[in-house]
Amino acid sequence: MKTENSSFSRRSFIKTATSSLAGITILPSNVIAGLGHRPPSDKLNIAGIGIGGMGYRNLKNMELENIVALCDVDAEYANRNSLREWPLAARYSDYREMFDHQKDIDAVVIATPDHTHALPAMLAMRQGIHVYLQKPLAHSVYESRVLAETAKRYGVATQMGNQGNSGDGIRDICEWIWAGKIGEVTHVDAWTNRPIWPQGLERPSKEMRIPKTLNWDAFIGPAKMRPYNEIYHPWNWRGWWDFGTGALGDMACHILDPVFKALMLEYPDSVQASSTNFTTDSAPNAQTIYYEFPARDNLPKVAMPAVTVNWYDGGLMPPRPDELKEGEEMGDRDGGCIFYGTKGKIMCGTYALNPRLLPTSEMAHFEKPMRQFRRIPDAMTGGHEKDWIRACKESRDNRVEASSNFGYAGPLNEMVMLGVLAVRLQSLGRKLKWEGATMQFTNIMPDDKLSILRKSDFEVIAGDPRFNNQYLELPAQPMAEEWIRHTYRKGWEQI
Repeated sequence: MKTENSSFSRRSFIKTATSSLAGITILPSNVIAGLGHRPPSDKLNIAGIGIGGMGYRNLKNMELENIVALCDVDAEYANRNSLREWPLAARYSDYREMFDHQKDIDAVVIATPDHTHALPAMLAMRQGIHVYLQKPLAHSVYESRVLAETAKRYGVATQMGNQGNSGDGIRDICEWIWAGKIGEVTHVDAWTNRPIWPQGLERPSKEMRIPKTLNWDAFIGPAKMRPYNEIYHPWNWRGWWDFGTGALGDMACHILDPVFKALMLEYPDSVQASSTNFTTDSAPNAQTIYYEFPARDNLPKVAMPAVTVNWYDGGLMPPRPDELKEGEEMGDRDGGCIFYGTKGKIMCGTYALNPRLLPTSEMAHFEKPMRQFRRIPDAMTGGHEKDWIRACKESRDNRVEASSNFGYAGPLNEMVMLGVLAVRLQSLGRKLKWEGATMQFTNIMPDDKLSILRKSDFEVIAGDPRFNNQYLELPAQPMAEEWIRHTYRKGWEQI
């Protein structure tokens, strides 16, 4: 495993783009695509893994290509849309079987639960297959690092499914901040309205009969086997640690994306968290996470000092800026973020949509700086997927990488997964010091213990409330190591 900072090339590219607007700034994608080994008119053979929900929408945005294979653990769920839409595509319930038997696949779309992102993506890239992988990129810090390194090693075209990364909003925010329009940014607040699924739960004791159309073993994948219960699938898997990463994993790759990109962030120095009750099995209903990042190299028109990034979810919100009018919405109904600079503030909604200065009246006379990024048409309605297809059709040597390729998305996702770790380790009662290059906390001691809620009972006896909370004590160091780099179930490849 290489420990070099995989975002260095991204930072160098951004600096180059800041000083020179040549190259990708002005070339339209149809011209760029002509540089590759496959003409844009040639169609890719695309496979889909996890096609019952978001995977179906991704494939619909790629339907001008050849959809040749469809894989889902739940045939009934997948049949609502995808299996009916592409009846001639080969069908599978286990992606390993698909890759073993189907040798005409050029590219794959993966939209499974978080815990089964990394393994099919790794298998595909090792075969030279291009990968579009839904957010969050992976289920752990280590998986995020390995995916970025593997994409680089095999030279495939990659894209994470954070579609706002291809939009105009994130590009505007970068260009405004890099031009010094709000001065030096030292603080960012970000928030989401998620979770909108149940969390803070105890593992159900009831075992249900596995539906005939569901390959439960393939759904569990590398996680520890557990009995089937309908509370896990479909969709509610997000609230369970073994399968998902809670509200942070669901939305931070969208909402913290402009923060990570515009401020050129890399590894944080420290992270800490506070939340409502969570259990050994399930994420909390609300949480706050605080990151501290060191200073980065200055840009020509603005410095990049140390910055704190604060995350809120589950109905928790940061303080309202004084510049907002009474009743004026912060961000949008799904969330947003606010950049606090020494000369002003920028606020945007989810996916970096609708960026504006605060107070918003400042936009009436705002002179936007010169553009430094190529724009991708219709980013939120298929452009993000189509730009990946364009990259797939270009040769490795001449490719203009898709906007959220794994070289960028991997470090972004490491930051997100580090926040998940901070929540699970919060009973240590300290600011956790992080060493990004080696992927380890430097201030968790061998004798440290975690205390995590296992079961919570409440009853009223003679008019008095009685709580019976049972906690599990766990050794902190080995648990942190396990959550940084998961141990997979026997029979599933270790990466």
